[in-house]
Amino acid sequence: MRGQVLLFLPVLCLSSVHGQVSYSIPEEMPKGSLVGNMAKDFGLDVKRLKTGKARIFTTDSNEYIELNNDRGVLLIKDRIDREALCGETTPCALHFQIILENPMEFYSVTIEITDVNDNPPSFEKNDVRFKISESAVTGAKFMLDRAVDHDVGLNGLHTYKLEPTDNFVLKLHDQADGSKNVEMILEKPLDRERDEHLSLVLTAVDGGEPQMTGTMQIIITVLDANDNAPVFTQRVYKASIEENAPVGTVVVTVTATDADHGSNGRVTYSVSSILDHARGLFEVNEENGEVRLKGKVDYEKARTFQISIRASDDGGLADSCKVIVDVIDMNDNKPDIHIMSKSNVISEDSQSGTVITMINIQDADSGENGLVQCSMDNNIPFVMKSTSNNFYSLVTDGDLDRERASEYNISVSCSDEGVPSLSSSVTLTLHISDVNDNAPVFERSSYEASIVENNTPGLSIFTVKARDADWNQNARVSYILEDSSVNGVPVSSYVSVSADSGVIHAVRSFDYEQIKDFHFRVKAQDGGSPPLSSNVSVKVLIQDQNDNPPQVLYPVQTGGSLVAEMVPRSADVGYLVTKVVAVDVDSGQNAWLSYKLQKATDRALFEVGSQNGEIRTIRQVTDKDAVKQRLSVVVEDNGQPSRSATVVVNVAVADSFPEVLSEFTDLSQDKEYNDNLTFYLVLALAVVSFLFITCLVVIISVKIYRWRQSRILYHSNLPVIPYYPPRYSDTLGTGTLQHVYNYEVCRTTDSRKSDCKLGRAGSQNVLIMEPGSTGTMQRMQTEKSILDEPDSPLEVRIMFMFSLPLGFVVIHCVVQGIVVTSLRTAKCRCWLV
Repeated sequence: MRGQVLLFLPVLCLSSVHGQVSYSIPEEMPKGSLVGNMAKDFGLDVKRLKTGKARIFTTDSNEYIELNNDRGVLLIKDRIDREALCGETTPCALHFQIILENPMEFYSVTIEITDVNDNPPSFEKNDVRFKISESAVTGAKFMLDRAVDHDVGLNGLHTYKLEPTDNFVLKLHDQADGSKNVEMILEKPLDRERDEHLSLVLTAVDGGEPQMTGTMQIIITVLDANDNAPVFTQRVYKASIEENAPVGTVVVTVTATDADHGSNGRVTYSVSSILDHARGLFEVNEENGEVRLKGKVDYEKARTFQISIRASDDGGLADSCKVIVDVIDMNDNKPDIHIMSKSNVISEDSQSGTVITMINIQDADSGENGLVQCSMDNNIPFVMKSTSNNFYSLVTDGDLDRERASEYNISVSCSDEGVPSLSSSVTLTLHISDVNDNAPVFERSSYEASIVENNTPGLSIFTVKARDADWNQNARVSYILEDSSVNGVPVSSYVSVSADSGVIHAVRSFDYEQIKDFHFRVKAQDGGSPPLSSNVSVKVLIQDQNDNPPQVLYPVQTGGSLVAEMVPRSADVGYLVTKVVAVDVDSGQNAWLSYKLQKATDRALFEVGSQNGEIRTIRQVTDKDAVKQRLSVVVEDNGQPSRSATVVVNVAVADSFPEVLSEFTDLSQDKEYNDNLTFYLVLALAVVSFLFITCLVVIISVKIYRWRQSRILYHSNLPVIPYYPPRYSDTLGTGTLQHVYNYEVCRTTDSRKSDCKLGRAGSQNVLIMEPGSTGTMQRMQTEKSILDEPDSPLEVRIMFMFSLPLGFVVIHCVVQGIVVTSLRTAKCRCWLV
């Protein structure tokens, strides 16, 4: 049976709550039965149910309804027993929500369970016994136990019937709660002498279709006269008890009196009838009428109980009263927090107001004990908003920054207003996913490094380092050398930067004398999309190295003319002869120069100033001193290691120029002679070296040529068959070869893979070279061409003419039927003659 849609009311709360729909179905429907098409009733597309991962959320642990996402319908998941589910409560309904994600939404569904007549009326006892005096007056009342029918409405208990009705009739009294009190009234006096025992049947009938009944047997024992029945002091007793009260607590005491004496006046109390949900919870003391608690009462299950108490004497007369017990609610249930849907990860660029979790909170208590207030941690960018009764949404309430907080543990605490207050809490873990919102930042605002000149290309200079506050790919930093130029040359020809490590390498060898420093910029770029970047200025200083020797500016050294300094013989001690002037293009201490005298014709006559390079006399010049004085002065810098230069200073000790000219003319001639001799020696050495190298090359070339010829003959694939021509005879007996040898050679274009096999001896048609011929060969017999394709075998005839005494060999090969340029792989048969 298909459920019927009763109500559809759109509820306007937040964007996450869209509507409510109600269905009505009978209980006891089989599994898989259709309840209703919720997709149609809510106006949802079935695809939305699948993409939104639609599911049912209910606070009840028992799931009676299931959702079919393929069809968008609600189906019976488990058999529904209305009596077990709701008891006597009407109407009986199931409440749950349909949850969808992306975006988060939920829809409320109410299913009313209607009763079917599946339970017959029943009595607590199968029989009841009465002792009635025969003197009982007409109209005497006897209270009977009520029947219980778990069904409700028309299917519930409808009426009673009593059979037979010879002495008694049945009277029903409607109660305020809708139940009926059953009284058996004596209509005709009893006669113990005629019937000492009577047996009646009380039948309870419900109003269902078809009707169902239950019976109880009434056994009456007729006694002698007892003319006074017990009478309760009150018709209705009211009492209250706190839930969870301990067993044995006295609820109320009922009292009945009997005017008779003796056994006929002794009153006994008992429970005559009690509703099903109160069975086993209360008991009455037979003697004093105390009603005590026998079990645990729970306000959330039943808020009131009705008990019928019977007071009877030994003569069989009885009276009854009603006891109404109200249960007082206690704050014994803490709030239940149910997570309907939640997101575990949220992007840090999410907008304010984004829903991350939907929560349902229930408290089973009532009144102030059921009022719930919720709170959460302070100083976090989240807030709870109430969407409808007992439903809350946890939404963002500010900007998120993963670099400040990559994870939040959100504690939600809910407490009721009872005394003492009860509370419960739940902790939600939310991860913040990264967005590329931070550019790389260098550790320094600028960098400065130095490198010694004459460095090796590829040398590491220093490292730049940048950090990115983002995570994973967004934090992966790459380093890029920005385009710029140094003295018109691209900076990339000076340095390079490692993209991964930021290490700066020198591309070339630097020269301090050409460039002393240069600037460039390095960009750090992350791996995000789009990428973010920053740059930094870098300055590289070139440090000087002592790589230049001193250069002598004076005296000037020329090869064609001779310069001499004149010193008069009357020169005194300390006479300034000349000054050696030198410079060093290096800088710092590498350019500090010192001078010293290395060699001199007369070391006792001159000295050189170590700092200024001045050449002075250190004694008086005499007539014995030679006119020609030759000084070698060494100029040395202060570098490590030091470099030096040598200059020759010619000094003439004379008083007149003619004397100097005659002496230094001979010196020039000697010098010219020495220069010519040196030239001829060098020329002779060059000629001898050239002849030696030429002979060596010729010898090596001849060796290589002979080696390649031997490889062709002995390591080729051509078959070789030796054969002696008829006009040749081995008369001297000095030959090392027999007359005929047959070789089979497999020849390829790669002579290193040739193969040679020795075959049988025999005579074949050959090409013969006459010893006295003019260099041409005549073919004595035309061979058949055996090459039809480029890769076909061919036959090659080779004739070797050995003249052993003279050491003369003639070799010739004739290829028949093939163009030599197309020869790739050939199999030949040759004869060695």
